[in-house]
Amino acid sequence: MSVEAQLLALSPLDGRYAGKVDALRPIFSEYGLIKARVKVEVEWLLALAAEPGIVELAPFSDAAAARLRALVDTLTPADAARVKEIERTTNHDVKAVEYFIKERLKDDAELGPALEFVHFACTSEDINNLSYALMLNEARQYVLLPKLDELIQKLRAMAHEHAALPMLSRTHGQTASPTTVGKEIANVVARLQRQGETLAAARMPGKINGAVGNYNAHVASYPDIDWPAFSERFVHSLGLNWQPYTTQIEPHDGIAEICDAQRRIDTIAIDLCRDVWGYISLGYFKQAVKAGEVGSSTMPHKVNPIDFENAEGNFGIANALFEHFAAKLPISRWQRDLTDSTVLRALGTAFGHALIGFDALLRGLGKLSANPQRLAEDLDAAWEVLAEAVQTVMRRHGLPNPYEQLKALTRGQGINESSMREFIGTLELPAADKQRLLDMTPGSYVGLAEKLAREI
Repeated sequence: MSVEAQLLALSPLDGRYAGKVDALRPIFSEYGLIKARVKVEVEWLLALAAEPGIVELAPFSDAAAARLRALVDTLTPADAARVKEIERTTNHDVKAVEYFIKERLKDDAELGPALEFVHFACTSEDINNLSYALMLNEARQYVLLPKLDELIQKLRAMAHEHAALPMLSRTHGQTASPTTVGKEIANVVARLQRQGETLAAARMPGKINGAVGNYNAHVASYPDIDWPAFSERFVHSLGLNWQPYTTQIEPHDGIAEICDAQRRIDTIAIDLCRDVWGYISLGYFKQAVKAGEVGSSTMPHKVNPIDFENAEGNFGIANALFEHFAAKLPISRWQRDLTDSTVLRALGTAFGHALIGFDALLRGLGKLSANPQRLAEDLDAAWEVLAEAVQTVMRRHGLPNPYEQLKALTRGQGINESSMREFIGTLELPAADKQRLLDMTPGSYVGLAEKLAREI
């Protein structure tokens, strides 16, 4: 796309961010939808030809079948443009695909006689639901899950690298029991892995059962064929799960499940972006400086966390759309209304913004380096966090009112190394336990954080 065309694009996905969503363009573009529709029509015709009960349609030779499938494999944007040209006459996008296929087959000696079995007994939604299912499966398998795996691998490497690097926790924004940088990152890895498994396992259903889901035209034409069994075999042959009960449309519950799974992944990523943003603000992480890059138009010193902010914003846009898809698409008035048609066309927009979010997040993570000195400074200024350890050991050995004693010592008070150790020294504890508490520092009080981070 030329710079001029990008400048005039209405959507940033086709303008500013055009190059960042190229992986999705062949899948969710109008061309991608047309190609998926051609594939479904071609495979349906091949399935009909292989059915002995359809005596008027002779089985195709291997060469003829190959020619049919070549319509899909070699479909070009120019071919898709021809479909759009036909649509200007039909004012119906799926009928235009049917006419395009017939146009290509009419001069073929073997395939020409089969023209009227193109789109046989189908309603448009038989083709559409399967096409969108194929598109979503392709995007999930070849773009979304690989990108999620890339993010998980990056975070896992960071969790292992910083497994032993202590960090002050903050619950409710207040100092709390220390953790390690690696353990906090490991928490995110575990969450993303779980939701990634949900996204990968979500079933993508499809249907091909006629105008209102009852095989009306099928049975009227060939009453002796087991059409539900035929339909099931066909849907499975496309790598989809068969949906036996529908109205005119497949109810889109499967698409809602995909959208909800991706939305949860995006939400976890937003949570990570905001936390890292905060840690950068505290100085726990430094960002690599890129030559020539400007952080502020007026403050030369600034190195802003722009990648994490960009990621958060794009994940937010994606999730607004995913939430709408999941809430709207499973609802259709009576046997069919057309509101899903325009909504489904925006699937690529949502996944496009999610993809931009992933790339921005990965870019930001790649610029980070931990700042052990700053981390240690905050830990050394928070000796009050050892109150938890001290009062718990006191409980073990039956000392009176341990929680209350530590509360009186620490709450709202300026606690430092000296006052904490002085308090421990007054306690009637076994020598080994007392010494263990005296040797403890905020930086060493991390429990099993290092072990947990290394095991992710």
